[in-house]
Amino acid sequence: MSMKDTMSDGDTVGKTRKHESAEAHVSGRARYIDDIPEHANTLHLAVGQSTVSNGVIAQMDLDAVRCSPGVVCVLTAKDVPGQLDIGPVFPGDLLLTDEIVEYIGQPIFIVAARSHYQARVAARLGSIDYEQHDAEIEVDAAIESGNTVRPVHIMAIGDPDAVLEAAPFRRKGQFRVGGQEHFYLEGQAAMALPQEDGGMVVMTSNQNPTEVQKLVAEVLGLPMHKIVIDVRRMGGGFGGKETHANPWACMTALVAWHTGLPAKCRLSRADDMIMTGKRHDFLNSYDIGFDADGQILAVTHDLAGRCGNSPDLSDAIVDRAMFHCDNAYWLPNARAVGHRYKTNTVSNTAFRGFGGPQGMMAAEAVIDEIARATGLDPLTVRKRNLYKQDAGQKTPYHQEIEHFTIPQVIEQLESESKYWERREAIRLFNIEHATMRKGLALTPVKFGISFTVTHLNQAGALVHVYTDGSIHLNHGGTEMGQGLFTKISQIVADVFAVDVDTVAVSATRTDKVPNTSPTAASAGTDLNGMAAKDAANTIRERMIEYAVGKYSLQTDQIRFADSQVYLGDILKTFSDFANECWLNRIQLSATGFYKTPKIHYNRETAKGRPFFYYANGAAVSEVIVDTLTGEYKLTAVDIIHDVGDSLNPAIDIGQIEGGFVQGLGWLTTEELKWNAEGRLLSTGPATYKIPAIADVPEHFNVRLLEGHPNREPTIYHSKAVGEPPLMLAISVWCALCDAVSSIGSYRLNPRLDAPATCEKVLFAIEEIQQRMAEE
Repeated sequence: MSMKDTMSDGDTVGKTRKHESAEAHVSGRARYIDDIPEHANTLHLAVGQSTVSNGVIAQMDLDAVRCSPGVVCVLTAKDVPGQLDIGPVFPGDLLLTDEIVEYIGQPIFIVAARSHYQARVAARLGSIDYEQHDAEIEVDAAIESGNTVRPVHIMAIGDPDAVLEAAPFRRKGQFRVGGQEHFYLEGQAAMALPQEDGGMVVMTSNQNPTEVQKLVAEVLGLPMHKIVIDVRRMGGGFGGKETHANPWACMTALVAWHTGLPAKCRLSRADDMIMTGKRHDFLNSYDIGFDADGQILAVTHDLAGRCGNSPDLSDAIVDRAMFHCDNAYWLPNARAVGHRYKTNTVSNTAFRGFGGPQGMMAAEAVIDEIARATGLDPLTVRKRNLYKQDAGQKTPYHQEIEHFTIPQVIEQLESESKYWERREAIRLFNIEHATMRKGLALTPVKFGISFTVTHLNQAGALVHVYTDGSIHLNHGGTEMGQGLFTKISQIVADVFAVDVDTVAVSATRTDKVPNTSPTAASAGTDLNGMAAKDAANTIRERMIEYAVGKYSLQTDQIRFADSQVYLGDILKTFSDFANECWLNRIQLSATGFYKTPKIHYNRETAKGRPFFYYANGAAVSEVIVDTLTGEYKLTAVDIIHDVGDSLNPAIDIGQIEGGFVQGLGWLTTEELKWNAEGRLLSTGPATYKIPAIADVPEHFNVRLLEGHPNREPTIYHSKAVGEPPLMLAISVWCALCDAVSSIGSYRLNPRLDAPATCEKVLFAIEEIQQRMAEE
């Protein structure tokens, strides 16, 4: 038993606490980058963009830009004193290009002017002539030409080819999974303040402070200690500010370095959508062998991701899709092949789930295919193929399945949602109605938690206890609305058994906690919470050691509870005891550190344990479809999700609800469209539809799985909640497929690409009707 367990009676963890910035959010007092009062003579940036998707700059005349009212300077690639390539992992992302252009919207020059409006006007005045080349916009063209940003990667288990050949039943299929715009409420923004020592403080809306610190330093040709990155909060990130917030921070720093003046960049919504990456869209193909009972014998997956013009994070994203093409199902013989295709579009990037959702779609498509072929209910097929607890079964990447709660989740959800009663009612409804069809689907989620790049699974924190008993907390995670700061303040408050309001969390800064990992992979609380707890424990143990000597006590006679400290028969307030410790020269400041145990992965052999544990959940969705128009409505959703022992139930449920709705948008309404030249057409809410309140059903029940703490030693035995809930929305896509399949008496599997817009649903209905007519 830990010292924490025996000496602190904190009760803040596991309780519902409001978001630490909730009142500031709703009142408008929360400061984002564009809300920070500007320093005198602040310059505003705009970017001159490429107007062709593939070509070479033949001639560039920027005189009109320089002469435009309010313009102070115009910078090109030649004005970068240090490194021009800001690729986060692999080279290929130029801050500015002065030769080859590879997508419409690629930055060519920077304008710095006295106002945001003047900069935007001037940026459109550049005269650039191009030698244009043929462009590859869609993934199909890249597949045909073999144009890739990174090599093919394969993971396999068993002998899928031999088993497929011998399988009693075999089916092949292919479908598309669309991309998704992050559509964060706060667009990309940064502000740079030059310092007297030649350094730079950059305030940025960014999920990855250390990475942008490194890149700003490289662009300016400075050591990292000259650069300080400050991130107080983001108005949403979802992965779109993991690497694609870096250019704007680097550009503001570059302008500030050249001029000696503060510089600020704020992208308009249209420019943001044109110039930053999206979720990768995929072309998924599968080949499955199975028996009459619906048991999967073998499967191969080809997962082709459209990566855009550069590698960015595509290697790891396509890997993540491969890791999750099993979802919750045991595939004794399997092969997953991941392709990373290059197109003349802006580089796609991280998005909530990081490739996992696209891979999970492949798994659920396979289950539906088997259900139509065997005549079994899809839920029956799902349950028959689930991994079994502690059965020694391994994933295609050879990680053994342990602590698997999905069977309990499904059993509970199946009962509480009355799945089988509803299934029978829907069958009768579909028989009785000629034009309206209902669909129902229950789908699970098994999502691996950890960065698959092992060295990123580390975090640091800094805790100060002041003489009045108040506590300052800083850690390497960033707050983007998900409640990370709230949860970690609860953890520190619990260590000292004080009220959570005693703990203040300051902006994430690289001069306080260095070498941070990105806030991503759903690991923010797991990593930073443990680091903060480590720092707080260090201080508390120093305080206990002092009390043992001062008051001649045993450690078990000292207890922290209710903002007080029990020293044998003596009772002191925590604030008085903190002041006493200071007067006796006890250090009340400490750093903490944590690295995730057990994980390892050899990418060359595609074997290992890339994930510390799995987050699990399941959702039941019901839809009704008009077969004459393809219009449909989501009528009911029931969710049970496993978060272990929740640190904050209200925040966790909010994340589940929000993640589901974001996944709903990805799979139904959010459609990205480019024209033949590679120009993005969906550049705002008028042409790109995110879910609105009317898209959320009145029947929307979310419950946390109870009685199943994480059996791995995570922070208070909780489980991550950021990304996994998004994939619960796959149940909506499967319910739509179920409704369409009912037209063919559930014997034919529809080809329904995502996002399943009304038009695509109508096309899928017509395809089923045509296949029936041909039989």
